[in-house]
Amino acid sequence: MSEQTRSVMVEETRRAAGAGDVGRRIAARREELGLTRQDAALRAGIAAGYLRYLEQQPSATPGTSALIRIADALDTSVAALHGGGAGLPPGAGRAAGHSELIELDPAECRARLSTHGVGRIAAHTTEGLVVLPVNYTVVDGAVAFRTAPGSVLATTVGAHVAFEVDHLDEALSQGWSVLVQGRARAVTGADVVRRLDALAHSRPWAGGADRDLWMRVDEERISGRRIVVY
Repeated sequence: MSEQTRSVMVEETRRAAGAGDVGRRIAARREELGLTRQDAALRAGIAAGYLRYLEQQPSATPGTSALIRIADALDTSVAALHGGGAGLPPGAGRAAGHSELIELDPAECRARLSTHGVGRIAAHTTEGLVVLPVNYTVVDGAVAFRTAPGSVLATTVGAHVAFEVDHLDEALSQGWSVLVQGRARAVTGADVVRRLDALAHSRPWAGGADRDLWMRVDEERISGRRIVVY
């Protein structure tokens, strides 16, 4: 993807932040596929201006036929664009008839870990074993995330932890998971903190201005598995 295309996508998604739920989901799915608004409109057979209207206007209510075309163009469903299943855990679908669980090599694991997303930190704490979701960023090969000083995660500094991220394809009954095991440590260098702030995809979804303690997991072991359907 060219830098110009990426810039266009970022600007379009930023403007969509004030849109209604359907518009935000359309914009998010389009960006996930690496499509500009013009690309997506061409796929759906609709005007780019109309797609812009849907993504940017909170009151926009696309007709059924238009929404079906958009969903097909974005390889998703009308129900997904309406937020169906948003309150349910992933993986509610049925298993495939013929599938196999295979191991991923370290290079594949790191590629799927990618650059940012939402994963889970598992650690032993004074409150017992905990597993907590975090917004993470991969910088210099290490998983980094922000938390609040004094939080449960902040108490894991110096301890061995596990970080897990996964993805499920409900339609195809496929998925993968990657597990990083290592020692958690606090990032204290001012220059490094500024770099992490600059590279972070977003602020933590949980909010809170006090979530300014950067932590990283120094990888000691990485492993992963993938479900293959035949």
